Amino acid sequence: MSSSAEKYDVFQAIADPTRREVLRLLAEKELSISNITLHFPMSRTAIVKHLHILSEAKLVSGRKEGREKLYRLQPEPLEELKQWLSFYEQFWSNKLSMLRYVVEEEKGK
Repeated sequence: MSSSAEKYDVFQAIADPTRREVLRLLAEKELSISNITLHFPMSRTAIVKHLHILSEAKLVSGRKEGREKLYRLQPEPLEELKQWLSFYEQFWSNKLSMLRYVVEEEKGK
């Protein structure tokens, strides 16, 4: 299988900080490739590659408007990520409870 045929999932898509920032930008409003590129110190071609990965993961969708292609966030696939992370919340909650106990014990001394 060639790398051009590779399909990306939500976990692969958000692994890159640039793609996470693109998602944040698109959460605010629909943007053209040119407008997205203005926010990064990289080429339009690099941004297009990031958008392709986000599109493969179904996190963004693009539509043509005149000569521009506009992208918008499609947050539904993030639900899969939320469900995966929810399992680990039990560990965070436990650690926070333990920290609160230690802090309160120190205050009492």
